[in-house]
Amino acid sequence: MDVLEPLITALHAEGRLRVWSLVATIFGDAVQHRGGRIATLRLQHLLERVGVEAGAMRTALSRLANDGWVVRDREGRNSFYRLSASAQAEILAASVDIYAAPSNDKIGEWVMASGTSAPAKSIEIAPNTWLVPARLAPDMPDHICLTGTLTSFPKSAAKQVLSEAHQSALVALHHDIIALKGVELTPLNAMAARMLLIHRWRRIVLRFPDVPHELFPKGFVISNPRKRVADAYGGLVENSETWLSSSEHGLAPLPASEDIFARRFS
Repeated sequence: MDVLEPLITALHAEGRLRVWSLVATIFGDAVQHRGGRIATLRLQHLLERVGVEAGAMRTALSRLANDGWVVRDREGRNSFYRLSASAQAEILAASVDIYAAPSNDKIGEWVMASGTSAPAKSIEIAPNTWLVPARLAPDMPDHICLTGTLTSFPKSAAKQVLSEAHQSALVALHHDIIALKGVELTPLNAMAARMLLIHRWRRIVLRFPDVPHELFPKGFVISNPRKRVADAYGGLVENSETWLSSSEHGLAPLPASEDIFARRFS
């Protein structure tokens, strides 16, 4: 049995796969900290491992190039891709949230804001009412704001903070992490697993609010997803980085990791 089958099946079961988005995940997670440039052949090997055909990859790269996201160059018979300057800036900004450190500490001070629009970094707890950790709270001159400690959080409010779509995404994340538990992976499999883990996590982070674990409904299948992802990611790093350094099948090894990589999730 293919050790990655549960993750690969889940990836393709979610409707038409946006290969361009998967390629963006690879650049942000595996390429940018290692010179920022990847051979088309290496990219193809990785994507084929999770059931993405070469034709679909080429179409995705063409779309990204037309959108000004990637730039192509050649060395002899080999082609390479790197992110454009604007795409690098966008990936870097997203990485701040994707790889932020997990925490088991409760948030000491909150801002409760009421108004007509959701403030940045906020969590909706009722119609037109949001909570924002005080340390992250932006200026909100158009909102009524109260600042203090959270002394109670009833079940009805806990249900409000996670939409059905958010819950479904977190349950799928939980299943992916469970499928990887205790599995021995080759370097290529480790890199493929890492790609799929971060691809799912990236979509969650960019689509939904970062809900602190103390606000999750009691008994929910995964209560501190950032910590779970960080732990699973840590277990994949060594083998996956070995694959990025390998020269199997005539692939050119990627340059050594930059220091920023060691600070992910820490």
